[in-house]
Amino acid sequence: MRLLSFCLGLLLPITAHAACEGRDLRLDLSAESQADLEKTISDIPFPEGNHWIATKDGTVLHLIGTLHTSDPRMAPVVERLEPVLSQADAFFFEVTQDEMDAFEKDLADDFSPVLITSGPTLIDLMSEEDWTALSATLAERGIPGWMAAKMRPWFLSMMLGIPPCLMNTPDFDRGMDTRLTELAEQHGIPQYSLERIEDLIAMFDSHPLEEQVASLTRLSGALQAGDDQMITMANAYIEEQHAAIIELAKLQGLEASGMTPEEFEAEWKGFEDQLLVQRNASWMEKILDLKDQTAVIAVGAGHLSNDYGLLNQLHQAGYTLERAEF
Repeated sequence: MRLLSFCLGLLLPITAHAACEGRDLRLDLSAESQADLEKTISDIPFPEGNHWIATKDGTVLHLIGTLHTSDPRMAPVVERLEPVLSQADAFFFEVTQDEMDAFEKDLADDFSPVLITSGPTLIDLMSEEDWTALSATLAERGIPGWMAAKMRPWFLSMMLGIPPCLMNTPDFDRGMDTRLTELAEQHGIPQYSLERIEDLIAMFDSHPLEEQVASLTRLSGALQAGDDQMITMANAYIEEQHAAIIELAKLQGLEASGMTPEEFEAEWKGFEDQLLVQRNASWMEKILDLKDQTAVIAVGAGHLSNDYGLLNQLHQAGYTLERAEF
């Protein structure tokens, strides 16, 4: 989520010149795990491809799966995409940079949208053992315990997914979204948002605080990402294997969580519903309103695949889908 890019910049002094270095975890999968992963992915609609063209009557949609963190391998991708995407009538992002800038300005003055502003803090709501483990993990990401204790659980859940190596990586947030924003600006193409940050925060905050804390406690081990996870995700993204990114995270999350498969599945479903299912459904209302134009839909690659994915929903809505060069 691009909101985190700003929050990290606000909270952390990013000054060093290091990059994430790690091992692609797919290389370490057992033959059995690899077979299970491949079987799962084979049953998922549209599991591959970061550039799809959806057409219906006079409407042409270029769906681009993005990665929010930077990777030097993105530069030649944008060069390949520019001749086609520069002809679009409009670009649609999760949230445009202009709207993000406006929100960032407000958030710099008032950080309360991501804070527990009244009542007990996380120290009061978690066991001493759970809080000690969580605060230590967040400290690795540059967030001191006194600050973390006052932060909303949904926000900390996402912070756990940011590898510590990114804390010291310059321009870590110049991902594909940012690069496509630059492309649209260079060619004077209008940009629009598919959602409002305020609505997104309201959705994340829709459950009682106690429920959020309980879920954070149960999933904290599964949500944590390190250098290896970052490298694996980046490699899979460049290979256009977006369903594999999610399914591998799920497989590793179960192992790290210490929960039974049934317990983990229930937690994962809730996490998936908020981050992907609900947002996709909301975006589709806007996407299906697009008529007689060529538009670019640039969103996180994880939103493309699966039954609830944008590609499958467009297919069901009568669009013809063709995988294109990325």
